[in-house]
Amino acid sequence: MDNLFIYHNPKCSKSRKALEILKSCDLNPQIILYLEDKLTTEELKSILVKLNINARKLLRTTEKEFKEKNLDEKNLSDNEIITTMLNYPKLIQRPIVVYGSKAVVARPPEKVYEIIQ
Repeated sequence: MDNLFIYHNPKCSKSRKALEILKSCDLNPQIILYLEDKLTTEELKSILVKLNINARKLLRTTEKEFKEKNLDEKNLSDNEIITTMLNYPKLIQRPIVVYGSKAVVARPPEKVYEIIQ
């Protein structure tokens, strides 16, 4: 599947489990280590469209950068949030699995079945 991607953090158990599920279905997604290979604005905006959510819903609110960058401020625009997520990719929920025009945040990991079946 050329159009199957997982935005993966190998240190995250949910991310590892989602990848394991994909492989158990004989799928070999392109693995994107988004903490190392930073996303572009266009890539992140495309993911948000496929997820059908706004940037705020993709934030990891438990990361220290969330508080440090005042991301709980309600009047921040999507573009401001996106810029912060690009600068601090730990703030991006994981794992994200993209298949064609669909995407899912695989929390729990079994959510990958929603887009691969």
